[in-house]
Amino acid sequence: MSQIIVIGSSNTDMVVKAAQLPGPGETVLGGTFLMNSGGKGANQAMAAQRLQTGGGQVVFIAKVGNDVFGREAIQAFEKAGLDTRFILQDRQAPSGVALIGVDDEGENSIMVAPGANANLSAGEVSDALGEMPDAEWVMLQLEIPLDTVKSAIAECTRKGLKVVLNPAPAQRLDDEFLKNIHLIIPNETEAELLTGISITDTNTVREAASILHKKGVENVVITLGAKGAFLYNATTDLLVLAPMVEAIDTTAAGDVFCGALVVALSEGKSLADGAAFACQAAALSVARMGAQPSIPSREEVETAMG
Repeated sequence: MSQIIVIGSSNTDMVVKAAQLPGPGETVLGGTFLMNSGGKGANQAMAAQRLQTGGGQVVFIAKVGNDVFGREAIQAFEKAGLDTRFILQDRQAPSGVALIGVDDEGENSIMVAPGANANLSAGEVSDALGEMPDAEWVMLQLEIPLDTVKSAIAECTRKGLKVVLNPAPAQRLDDEFLKNIHLIIPNETEAELLTGISITDTNTVREAASILHKKGVENVVITLGAKGAFLYNATTDLLVLAPMVEAIDTTAAGDVFCGALVVALSEGKSLADGAAFACQAAALSVARMGAQPSIPSREEVETAMG
C-alpha cells in the first residue's frame, strides 16, 4: 500500500433534516438538528483512512481555527488514526463551518463559511510535503485557496506523486491547471463547467471525459450519482453502475467515492475495479445521515460486494 496524502478543508457541519428544502425567503419548520465533522478534505481523508487495510495511515494537511470546533476535529482525526502532524491552527480565523439542509429525498443544500481553510498557504503545504518523501498519492479539492492547490499540484508533480483532483466546489479551471493531473473526479455539474458539455446521456458524458483527457488529464472519472461513474483514459471507456439503495442523505457521497477510489488504486486495483469499490462505498454512505459518520468500514463494503 502506498501512503496517501490529502490536502484540503476541515469544517464542522451543522445539519437540519426536514421534509423539504426551503425556497428563497421561506422558513421550513419541524426539522431535526445534527452536528458532525465535515469538509471535503476531511471527509476524503477519513474515508481513505477507514477504507484501507493493513494498518496504514493517511496524512491530512489542513488548517483549523484555535477554537472548540478545531480542537474537536483534531481529536476526531486522531481517534480515527489519521496522521494529524500537519493540521495547523489559525490564531485569528475560526474553524470552517457548513450549514446543510437535507430533505426527505436525501437531497441537500449547503452553505460554507471557510474560516481558517481560506488561510492555508502554499508555503505551509510545501513545508508539510517536504517531510513526506515516501508518499505516492495526493488528493486535493477546491475548498482551500486555488493558488495553494495550484502550487501543491506543481510541487507534487515535481516529486513524482500521482495527483488526484476532485474539482469541487464547481469552478472553472484553466488548461494549465489540469495538465499535470493523474486522475480527476468531477460530478456532472463540475464536468460541465470544466468542458462546456451538458451531461444528459452516455454520449455526452463520454464527450466531456474525452475533452478533459485531451487537456492532459491521464484518467477521468465522472461521478453520476445513483447512475454510477463513467471512466475514461487511453484504454478505458466504461460506465460502472452503482448499487441501488434508498438515499437518506447524499451529503458526503462524492467524498466517500473519492477516498475509496484512491485507496483501491493505491492497493494496485484497476480503475474499473476501484470504481466499483468506490460506488459500493458511496452507496452505503447515502443510506446514513451525516458526512463522516456515514463512511462505511472496509468490511462493510467488501461484504456488500460479496
